[in-house]
Amino acid sequence: MLKADLNSDIGEGFGDWTKGDDAALMQVITSANVACGFHAGDPDVMARTMKLAVENGVGIGAHPGFADLKGFGRRRLPLSHEEIANLVSYQLGAAQAMARAAGGQVRHLKLHGALANMASEDPDLARVCFEAALKVQPDIVIMVLAATAMEQAARDLNCAWAGEIFADRAYNDDATLVDRRQPGAVLHDPHVISARILAMLKAGAIITESGKHIACKIDTICVHGDTEGALAMTTALKAGLQAAGVEIARL
Repeated sequence: MLKADLNSDIGEGFGDWTKGDDAALMQVITSANVACGFHAGDPDVMARTMKLAVENGVGIGAHPGFADLKGFGRRRLPLSHEEIANLVSYQLGAAQAMARAAGGQVRHLKLHGALANMASEDPDLARVCFEAALKVQPDIVIMVLAATAMEQAARDLNCAWAGEIFADRAYNDDATLVDRRQPGAVLHDPHVISARILAMLKAGAIITESGKHIACKIDTICVHGDTEGALAMTTALKAGLQAAGVEIARL
């Protein structure tokens, strides 16, 4: 039987500003990637998000990104490897503390935005990020963009890792994501998304915009919580996969 985790980026509000319907999404997903206060989130948002995850039995993950609230962590910053390692360690520590305070624990780590894109292209940078996390929590599961430099780094480190594909994003032929500024980069139709992901799971491969199949290990599927219609997409995706016999379970 095919099996997959269903994850979403969560807790990406700030102060009185909210982004996405976290409470509703938590009832559908099996793993949550919680913003750690740098690209989004704050102590109060993190506390509420961790509480929701614990109440819904959702696996908690740290979701570190660049310290860029205005750019939502989607702008590339020219930081040294040491600065990036410290950035990851700091945010993971915050996530661990807030998870414990809510009665839960951090199970996985997933890089956010521009930092994730950079790590998917550069195995040395990916290794810096992952080593920083593993020093803080040696048993943490590293979510990697499947078939990219992230996966290479995780394999080289011989750590626990999970291969991730995106339900709502189009792929280039090198397994990286199509720039979200390009037409068609972000997908919205729940029926198209469900059929597409089921095809990838059955093939054990990423299917790119050109139709190319890139063989990979698929452990978890992401729908971005801030994508328009995220709740409807995630609900439809979960129902469609389960109807096709796919077991949806957290990492």
